[in-house]
Amino acid sequence: MQCQDLATGEQQDFYSVLLEESSGKQLRASCRHPRKKPQGDPGPRSMRLAGDETAAQLWVTLLPTPNSSGLSQEFEGHRPESPVTSPCVAGVIPVIYYSVLLGLGLPVNLLTTVALARLATRTRKPSYYYLLALTASDIVTQVVIVFVGFLLQGAVLAREVPQAVVRTANILEFAANHASVWIAVLLTVDRYSALCHPLRHRATSSPGRAQRAVAAVLGAALLTGIPFYWWLDVWRDADPPSTLDEVLKWAHCLIVYFVPCGVFLVANLAIVRRLQRRGQSGPRPQVGKSTAILLGVTTLFALLWAPRIFVMLYHLYVAPVYHDWRVHLALDVANMVAMLNTAVNFGLYCFVSKTFRATVRGVFQDAHLPCTLGSRSAGMVAEPMLKPPGLPKGAEL
Repeated sequence: MQCQDLATGEQQDFYSVLLEESSGKQLRASCRHPRKKPQGDPGPRSMRLAGDETAAQLWVTLLPTPNSSGLSQEFEGHRPESPVTSPCVAGVIPVIYYSVLLGLGLPVNLLTTVALARLATRTRKPSYYYLLALTASDIVTQVVIVFVGFLLQGAVLAREVPQAVVRTANILEFAANHASVWIAVLLTVDRYSALCHPLRHRATSSPGRAQRAVAAVLGAALLTGIPFYWWLDVWRDADPPSTLDEVLKWAHCLIVYFVPCGVFLVANLAIVRRLQRRGQSGPRPQVGKSTAILLGVTTLFALLWAPRIFVMLYHLYVAPVYHDWRVHLALDVANMVAMLNTAVNFGLYCFVSKTFRATVRGVFQDAHLPCTLGSRSAGMVAEPMLKPPGLPKGAEL
């Protein structure tokens, strides 16, 4: 009992010394060897050293450290800063790219819309209505995603936008994506039916049915875009993905890429096999313009959207964009490649279809003709009108 009272008294003296001289030699010695065991016979001195060791450990635990938590945060008065975000290595390249894409792609898509509208009115073929709807959805994608999402929100406003506005824009962006992809699915099903089941296709296909199918796809695209109101911003997603985030990312990959590409693959293989069978039984058939356009559209979509889907899944399971600049750069490049899909169809149509090229020339001629007539009427000199005979010079009224 006497030894314990002595040790307790010495502990209290040690606490007072630590409080008065926190930077003294006793504190530094205890920090260097907090767990050193005393050597020698047990007795009052060993109990005193044990008390000194316990007190030093308690005081070191209470000292604030940069990487500690718990009580140290209370002593510091603020939480530790979050990790440094990954820089945008691409710099201004995405801004320049999207500006050029919008400046060239939007007028080209408008020209494509006028040409396809003329062909659809002239021929009444359902495939032209599907291509017209596909071009219109590409225009919406360029305006909503490229202009509003990447340029206005990302570059001009630097993402300083209210969350309600951002989430509402998410619905429009994903709805435009879904509409563009699934209208291509409608075109694929139409071409498959025309080649593999021609009699049924002639009996069931019509412009009215094509328009109703397009309207149904647009409505479904808008409905499927509503859940993406809760889509998280991958550029600021510092925390591990939640269950909702994982479900939305997988839903995006399935709706936009995996399921449509599955339909494209099965239908295109069936079309190619059908053409091969016709070539074996008779003269080698020529691939129709609509079929060639279908194969080109679906192939370009699968190639241009593959990087975005891969980077999205890599971001979900391997590394976040918030911390890794390489993933940040990869997602920037993947988005730029994916958005290129909205501006390449015009070149594909011109390369495949002679009728489309002639229609585009007709659009330019019709647009140039009023300008020519207007310039001619403006440049013409009006003939002077006949004046009534005047009075003789010097005569007064």
